Amino acid sequence: MDENKKYDIQKKDNHTVIKVLAEKLDTNIAPALKSELVLIAGNGEKNMVIDLSACRYCDSSGLSAILVANRLCKNSKGTFVLTGLQTAVERLITISQLDTVLNIKDTLEESEKYIEQEATKGN
Repeated sequence: MDENKKYDIQKKDNHTVIKVLAEKLDTNIAPALKSELVLIAGNGEKNMVIDLSACRYCDSSGLSAILVANRLCKNSKGTFVLTGLQTAVERLITISQLDTVLNIKDTLEESEKYIEQEATKGN
C-alpha cells in the first residue's frame, strides 16, 4: 500500500465505502477528501459510508468533509453512514451534536446492512 495514501475508496453494489487511512482527519486531508466525495456523488453514487476506524483525531475541517458527504447523499435521496468512530472522534461528534444529524453505526457490516434497509424502504 502507498504510505502517502490518505484514504481508500471501494465501490460496492449499492454504495461506496471511503475508508480514511490516516490517523488524523484534518486540514491536510479534508480538502482532498471533500473533492473526492463530490466526484463520487457526481458519478451517480447516492449511498456512502465513511469508515473512520483508523482515524484517531478529527478537527473542524474533517467534520466539514463528513457533513459534505451527508449533504451529497441527502441531496440525491441516498443514505450516508459514518462508522468506526474512535473515542476522541466520537466525543467531538457528540459535543458538536452531529450525532443527532448523522447515521452512525459501530461497524462497516452494520452500515452496509443499514444502507440495504434504507434502499428497500424507498422502493
